Amino acid sequence: MTATQGIKTVLHPVSDLEKAKAVYTALLGLEPQADSAYYVGYDTAGQHLGLVPNSGMTSPVSYWHVDDIEAKLAEVTAAGATVKDAPKDVGGGRLVATFTDPDGNVLGVLQDR
Repeated sequence: MTATQGIKTVLHPVSDLEKAKAVYTALLGLEPQADSAYYVGYDTAGQHLGLVPNSGMTSPVSYWHVDDIEAKLAEVTAAGATVKDAPKDVGGGRLVATFTDPDGNVLGVLQDR
């Protein structure tokens, strides 16, 4: 088995990015480090919180950071998970993928290369 580095990234779907950005900026007490029309991201206390508009996501997704995304997906699918979104490069060498547990909860894995 491969170990994880823990949950370090959580993405939240939002319907109005500007309104959500105001709330999360007030909550966290800092300005976003990434701020675009398609993604707003905050880094605080070793965690990354992202706001994603119009993503099709229906609830927040927690991303477990891993050293080997393919190995971790193989392990969780062998244990009963189902891959939802295969690994894809989202820029800067970062790979992300999502899978569902037996109850349909969406979980994510993330690998930085």
